[in-house]
Amino acid sequence: MPTPHWTAPVAHAPVGATVPLPGSKSMTNRALILAALAETPARIAGPLRSRDTELMAGALRALGVAIEEDSGGWQVRPDELRGSARVDVGLAGTVMRFLPPVAALASGEVSVDGDPRARERPMGPIITALRALGAGIDDGGRGTLPFTVRGAGSVNGGQVVIDASGSSQFVSGLLLAAPRFEKGVEVRHEGPPVPSAPHLAMTVRMMREAGVAVETEEDLWRAAPGPIRAAEWVIEPDLSNAAQFLGAALVTGGRVTVPGWPVETTQPGDALRGLLGAMGAQVSHGPDGLTVRGPGGFSGLDADLHDVGELTPVLAALAALADSPSRLTGIAHLRGHETDRLAALVTEISGLGGDVRELPDGLEIRPRPLHGGVFRTYDDHRMVMAAALLGLAVPGIEVENPGTVGKTLPNFTESWASMLAPA
Repeated sequence: MPTPHWTAPVAHAPVGATVPLPGSKSMTNRALILAALAETPARIAGPLRSRDTELMAGALRALGVAIEEDSGGWQVRPDELRGSARVDVGLAGTVMRFLPPVAALASGEVSVDGDPRARERPMGPIITALRALGAGIDDGGRGTLPFTVRGAGSVNGGQVVIDASGSSQFVSGLLLAAPRFEKGVEVRHEGPPVPSAPHLAMTVRMMREAGVAVETEEDLWRAAPGPIRAAEWVIEPDLSNAAQFLGAALVTGGRVTVPGWPVETTQPGDALRGLLGAMGAQVSHGPDGLTVRGPGGFSGLDADLHDVGELTPVLAALAALADSPSRLTGIAHLRGHETDRLAALVTEISGLGGDVRELPDGLEIRPRPLHGGVFRTYDDHRMVMAAALLGLAVPGIEVENPGTVGKTLPNFTESWASMLAPA
């Protein structure tokens, strides 16, 4: 059941807050896959507990992997993967793209389905690739969910060519399971550029940390067969989920600090340093974390967001409140995300009086005075975050189904209220 509308609170003064963030969804779900396929038990410290990660844990449990809670994380005990299972991927791209290669290693059939919108999200490249590598999949010829993976206990593996321009997750999903395939996997991409390069770098780095031999060239990734050794994963804070909090410093002319911001990371959210700086923020990184200060007015942004598309909704909201126009490009692939994010942002910001035009690969935003109204979220967590940011400066924004933000950031509205509370 959708939750009632949430009235996005208005900021009546500059914010001055330190906002701790839960763990990275992207790192948590990659760690779960690697731990489930490892030789020995592993621990995941500081994982994100949200709908997307619970769906991943639930899917792996359905395949026979033991995942148990402890005081600060999860204990994962791998076991022989079993079939005769039903898996719900919800609307989680990481689950729908990472889980099928694992299911192909199970002994028996695994039925995979998700939310209604999940049946519209691109899946064809990974289905076709798995068939080419020796896995059996019955999708009724649709190339989308739902489908059944006919696991045979092993997968031959080898070389495969795919078009991963719709999502880097197609490559990551194949790589993460590749060490358990008899010949490993060599993935070659042919097509327009693969989006979200930092997420691919994250996959490669985490696999190498688990002892897997991974080689990369331009548009080619090769993972050798062999053991996965995962002892403990320490999950970084989710930097993409920092976007709206750091953006609040710009909107209000205040200060927000996110503690625990890593000095070096593969997370796409680290690009916020440069992107917010380009809009006029004062950005500093030190022992206390990453701090953003707003100068009391900020400019628009002209940026190619191809590698960091997940930041688009919040950056679009900021752009609608800026002092000059913005042009956000390189993000045509967002039409296949939790919703068609480009169309959704045009519709909802325009519905509040904004001037947003959809481009072939992005958005053009011209700031105009905005007014209150209902902001629909399309079951997309990042639309809730964008709406909250707009609400800081625009009274009367009613956010539809704010509970959908639990996909990656449970308790978001409470954290938002806490950030706005007087010191």
